[in-house]
Amino acid sequence: MNKRQIGAAVPIAALRTRNGMGVGEFSDLIDFAVLCRKMRIGLIQILPVNDTGYESSPYASLTAFALHPLYLRIEELDEYSAADEAVIKQIKKARSKFGKNERFSHYQVLKEKLGILRLIYEANKENIVKSAGSGSLSTWIKKNLWVKEYAVYRRLKEANQEKSWQEWEAYSKVSADDIEGLWKDKNLREEHIFWVWLQQALDVQFSKAASKVEEIGIILKGDLPILMNEDSCDVWAHPELFNLELSAGAPPDFYSDDGQNWGFPIYNWEAHEKDEYSWWKNRLAVAEKYYKAYRIDHVLGFFRIWASSRKDNTASLGRFVSYVQITTGELKKIGFDKDKIRNVSQPLIPTKEIKDALKNSKGKLTDEEFAQETEKVFKKALTRIGDEEMWLFKKTIGGEKDITALELLPAVRDYLLAKWRDRAFLEYAKGKFSPAWLLKKSKAYGSLTKDEKKAVEDLIKIHEKKSDRIWMLQGKKLLSVLAGASSMLPCAEDLGAVPECVPKVLAKLKILRLCVTRMFCKADKNGEQFIPFEEYPQLSVCTPSVHDTSTVREWWEKETDKEKFSAFLGTALPKTYTPKTAKIILSKTASARSRFRIFQIQDLLHLSKNWYSANPSDERINVPGTVNDFNWTYRLPAPINQIAKDKELVGAVKELSRVKMAKKL
Repeated sequence: MNKRQIGAAVPIAALRTRNGMGVGEFSDLIDFAVLCRKMRIGLIQILPVNDTGYESSPYASLTAFALHPLYLRIEELDEYSAADEAVIKQIKKARSKFGKNERFSHYQVLKEKLGILRLIYEANKENIVKSAGSGSLSTWIKKNLWVKEYAVYRRLKEANQEKSWQEWEAYSKVSADDIEGLWKDKNLREEHIFWVWLQQALDVQFSKAASKVEEIGIILKGDLPILMNEDSCDVWAHPELFNLELSAGAPPDFYSDDGQNWGFPIYNWEAHEKDEYSWWKNRLAVAEKYYKAYRIDHVLGFFRIWASSRKDNTASLGRFVSYVQITTGELKKIGFDKDKIRNVSQPLIPTKEIKDALKNSKGKLTDEEFAQETEKVFKKALTRIGDEEMWLFKKTIGGEKDITALELLPAVRDYLLAKWRDRAFLEYAKGKFSPAWLLKKSKAYGSLTKDEKKAVEDLIKIHEKKSDRIWMLQGKKLLSVLAGASSMLPCAEDLGAVPECVPKVLAKLKILRLCVTRMFCKADKNGEQFIPFEEYPQLSVCTPSVHDTSTVREWWEKETDKEKFSAFLGTALPKTYTPKTAKIILSKTASARSRFRIFQIQDLLHLSKNWYSANPSDERINVPGTVNDFNWTYRLPAPINQIAKDKELVGAVKELSRVKMAKKL
C-alpha cells in the first residue's frame, strides 16, 4: 500500500469473458487480475457496485449497502446445480443475445437476469426461506441488518412499478416500526427473502473475487459515492439524515455551462454527528470486506456542497452550503440602498426585451393567438415596477420549473429562463445573500460603477475567507471520521472549484488527492501551465483521464493544444494518436511522483494497434450532463483471455511499471 504502483481503472460491467451474459460480473475480476499481474499492474480501481436498479449510472444508488444483481454470476449459485433445462436454455439464449454487443444494455440485461433468478428462486424457495429462518441465510442476515430495510424497500419499489418512493400510494413515509412490521409480515416473507438471497449470493461472489485479487498480489480499490439518490432505501428509511429541500451538484465549469444538478439531497450533518456517524461507519465496514483502498467521490462535498433549489433544473443559481452569508446590513454598508439590493438580487426585465422575445416566436400564430400569448406572459410571470417599462418575476415564480410549467412559447420561455439566472446575488432567505457563480457575467454586475464593483468583490473575499475557515473545520472533522473508521487507504477525488483548505486537510490526514494531468495546472504570467510531474505530491493519485472525461486518445485528437502539451512533455509528439503517441504520454505520466499512477483501461489498450475503435468517442464511459443509453455501458473490445494474448500490449504496459520517478530539479 505504501509502494508506488501502476493501476488500471475499469468498471466491473466492462469486463468480458466467455462466461459473461453481456456484462461483466464479480467473478471476472479474477481473470482481469491475472492479466494485470502479467502486465505488472499493482492496483485495480473499479466504479461503485451498489444496486442502482434500472438506472445505469453507478452513482445513482438505490442503497448505500446492497450490491447490484447485475454483477451476479448465475452459474455459481448453489441452487444452479439443480436448475432445469428451461433455465439453462434461457441462460444460453441470453449469453448469445447480449454477449457480442459492443456496449451493453443495462435495462435489458438486468431484466433478463432478474427473470432467470426468479425462476431459480421459485424452484428452490422452500429451502431458501427455511435457511432464512434457522440456517446460513439467517446467520448472514444477523451480520447484515441493513438488508431488512433494503428487502422491504426493494419489494415495495417493484410492487409500485419501480416508481420513486415519493410516488407510492402507501408507505411513502415510514417509521422504523413500519419497516419492521412489513419485514415480519408472513404474507410478504417470500418476496423479502428473494432480495436477501440475492444479496448473500452477491456478497459471497464478490468476497471470493476480492480475496483472489489480493492473493494475486493486487490492491482492489473501490469507489464510495458521497451522495445518495433521493429515490433510495436510505433516504426513504432515514430521511432525518438528509436535507431534501436542496439538490446537490456542481457549479458551472468545463463540463457544463449551467453547472450540474444531480438531484440528490444534501446531508444533515448535525443529525449524522448526533448519531456518531454510524451510517458512514457502517458503509465503510461493508466496503472494507472487499477493498484495500477506496476513492472518496467528490470530496469537496465534505467541506461544502454546491446546492440548488428543488425548483431549479440547472445548478446555475446554486450556493455553497455551508457559507457565511452576506447580509442586507453589509450591502447597505457598502452603499447599496433598498432598490440597489433588489436590482442585484432580482432580474430586471425590460418591456422591450419581452416584446422582442414574443416577436421572435410569433411564427404561424394568428394575431389573436399572439395577443393571448403576450397577455399570458405578463399576467402569469411578471410584476411591473411602478410605472416603469421594467418588470420583476412574480413572487409565485420560485425557480426554473415554475417558468417551464407556464407553457409559454419556446423563445419566451428560454428568454425568461436566461433572465432568471441573470443576477449578481442569490437571496436564498430573507436578508441572506450568496454571490451568484456567474456574478461577473450578470447584467446587474455590469451596471455597477468601478467603485461599487470593488466594494462587492472585497466583501465577497471577506466572506470567502470566513467560509474557508468553516469549510476547513467541517472537512477535517468529517474526513477524520472516515479515515479513522477503517483500515482502507482513502483516496480523494478533489476536482472542481477547490477551496484553499482542501489540499491542506487531505495532506494532514494523509489522504491521497487526485491529479488529472490535463487539469493539474497553475497560473503564471503566460496563463495556465501544466504542473511538471516531478512536482506532483507523493500523497496523490495521478491519471491522464477519468470516467467523466474523454480518453487520452480523444483528448489528443479533438480537444488539446498539441504544441503546448508537446512542449510541456519536452518531446515532439506525432500529430495522430498511435501506440507510439500513447507510449510517450503514458510513460511521462507514469514518471509522476504520485503514489499511484492509474490509467483507464481504454488508455492502456491504446498501447497496442489492435484495440482502437473507429471513433474515439465510442470509447468513453460517461459524458457528464447527458442522460442516454450510451453512458456507463462501455465494454472491453474483446474477452480478457484474448487481450492477454496481445504481446505488444502486455510488453508496453510492463514498461510503464519500470518508468523511474521524475526527480525534482
